[in-house]
Amino acid sequence: MKYKLEWKYVLNKENETYFTSDWMTANIAIIIGEDIEKSKKGKDLLFYDEKGTAWNLKELKKLSEIIEEEPHDFLIYFDGGYNKEEELAGIGVVLFFHQGKKKFRIRANELFHEMKTNNEAEYAAFYHSLNLLEELNAHGVTCEFRGDSQVVLQQLAGEWPCYEEELNKWLDRIEEKIKALNLHSIYTSIGRNDNKEADKLATQALQGKRIYSKMQII
Repeated sequence: MKYKLEWKYVLNKENETYFTSDWMTANIAIIIGEDIEKSKKGKDLLFYDEKGTAWNLKELKKLSEIIEEEPHDFLIYFDGGYNKEEELAGIGVVLFFHQGKKKFRIRANELFHEMKTNNEAEYAAFYHSLNLLEELNAHGVTCEFRGDSQVVLQQLAGEWPCYEEELNKWLDRIEEKIKALNLHSIYTSIGRNDNKEADKLATQALQGKRIYSKMQII
């Protein structure tokens, strides 16, 4: 979860104005907030999270201590590969997150049968990433999903309509899962070269190589 600060800068009795910061991590926001309070030039200091909830400095410190021990700051890469002749989909997910002072990475793939299109494979990959989040008990967190399928990402974001019946079924399942996990989702389109790891996992799934690994990133 990221935060932005809003505070009133007081130059003198006649001159004061409001400032709003860029988005930043909780740790940096707290450090800056403490500095603003020490300067005695800032009043009405508030921190807004990505859901629009406001916190004062004391509340944010307490919240940060709680969140620190739970998985947070999720970044997910997903990709789907498709074998038209056999109607098989290989999907790959690379999931990064922080817990405590440590950073972790999960790599996972899966093979799906009776798939009709490559877009359906992409949806299956996205849905698998939600299953991984559920296994981590990730509730009420911010997740950034990165993929190279513009169609799927725009449909997930509600920017493009979806007319295919099978894809709408996936959309319904995904929306239901996101709602159940209370996720704040960010959808980011990336190029294929930036999605190589998830693409490789999807290809390996089609080759019959099942992969699941979790490791700490040093």
